[in-house]
Amino acid sequence: MRIGLIGLGRIGAFHAQTLSALPAVDSLVVTDAVPAAITAVAEKVGAEPADSPEALLAAGVDGIVIAAATNAHTALIRAGVEAGVPVFCEKPLSADPAEAVSVAAFVRESGVPVQIGYPRRFDPAFAAARRAVEGGELGWVHTVRSTTLDPAPAPREYIQTSGGIFRDCSVHDFDTVRWLTGREPVEVYAVGTAHGADFFAEFGDVATATTLITFDDGATAVVSNTRYNARGYDVRLEVHGVDDSVAAGWADNTPLRNLEAGIEWPAGPPATFFMDRLAAAFQAELGAFADVVAGRIASPCTVDDALAVTWMAEAATLSVKEHRPVRIDDVRR
Repeated sequence: MRIGLIGLGRIGAFHAQTLSALPAVDSLVVTDAVPAAITAVAEKVGAEPADSPEALLAAGVDGIVIAAATNAHTALIRAGVEAGVPVFCEKPLSADPAEAVSVAAFVRESGVPVQIGYPRRFDPAFAAARRAVEGGELGWVHTVRSTTLDPAPAPREYIQTSGGIFRDCSVHDFDTVRWLTGREPVEVYAVGTAHGADFFAEFGDVATATTLITFDDGATAVVSNTRYNARGYDVRLEVHGVDDSVAAGWADNTPLRNLEAGIEWPAGPPATFFMDRLAAAFQAELGAFADVVAGRIASPCTVDDALAVTWMAEAATLSVKEHRPVRIDDVRR
């Protein structure tokens, strides 16, 4: 199959390598707003360059992968859907919830498959945890803990336009706990602090946050996030049920210093970059998209899944601002 890749920044360049190595992908067409990036990536992975998204779509691609800036997502999704080709788009659908609702409706009406990028669904251990929940091995799940701890904050310019920690970082955990439990969130209560760089408070953001999510069956999830985890990049999950408990993300590269006497775990160097920690997940995610393009599977992460995460992020943002629990129905549009 012939895949088009739009956006060749940090994650886009990484996707170019992954896509070019997939057995199902015969050829790759790449484009970016920066001509030098097109040339560099095309030469590195043996891809065909295109000077614009329009030229890429006109090159006869079977599907497109969107790794461009967030403010370009909805227009590019619409362009791909209008061309009748399956679309993979990095999260989010849009930084604007109203725009996200609009493009989701457009996708639904079109019938063209669109997959949104939430790679933790494809992490082997996270996927095994979901299978354990689905198979009833844990019994009724009462508590989930999901963690994303960044080694250091992104630059001021990024934080200024990110939409805040809940919309930028916590959304990965929000998607994880909803997908894993198979339940819908009904209420969110979030707290956070802006300790660290002064620009967090300046932009109305927080650097460290904890979110308590209540689901429609009474189960709860605790999501922990920070921009300051000097030991490394930490992505972990715990799932506790009445019959059993499981964990994912506990490995030799887990960035923790264990103080138990006589225990030498974790033994390896800690993960320090998300693309290293989640490399296998990114590969499996794009492999799944190749199956979507081939018509073998439906989208494993739909626009409706992305909308559900949007409402969780909006509720958490309002909750931390107003210091109160917020029901999902109060922010859903």
